Amino acid sequence: MDASGRRWRDDVVALIPTLRAFAWSLSHNAADADDLVQETLAKAWINRDRFEDGSNLRAWLFTILRNTFYTSAARRRREVGDHDGLHAAGLSAEPGQEWRLELQDLREALARLPDEHREALVLVGGAGLTYEEAAEVCGCALGTIKSRVNRARNRLKQALEEPAVSSQDSEAGSSPARSRR
Repeated sequence: MDASGRRWRDDVVALIPTLRAFAWSLSHNAADADDLVQETLAKAWINRDRFEDGSNLRAWLFTILRNTFYTSAARRRREVGDHDGLHAAGLSAEPGQEWRLELQDLREALARLPDEHREALVLVGGAGLTYEEAAEVCGCALGTIKSRVNRARNRLKQALEEPAVSSQDSEAGSSPARSRR
């Protein structure tokens, strides 16, 4: 491998943690995120000759990851799964520490955001992409990304400020069963 090939490889390897964080934000599962990053890296390696020197490697990799995720999500929609989540809910253990409860609140609030808002917020706020890079990854205008991030932040803030209410409490109109703040 020549010097430019080693440099390209080193630059890609340096981006793996941010790719993994973005993959997790899309898949909400560590194993799926790892698989998604691995598939992204394999596609990038196979198509490295298509990468133009001087262009944005991070945006190129994020675009591959995002497209790979949505392609596999479309494929999964045709599969039969645990639609009501009962099986998956039975496999989880209740967290015992306050920070884990807060992290769970954050995950749930992020999951309730519209896909395009969550994606924009994670790219800009979590992965550290500039608005311009995020717009390039998402294939939309700069103003659209700024708007999505702003709306996502506002919705997330509102969701995290609301007291946690169980589904039974909200149906009965009673007070929250547990306050996490």
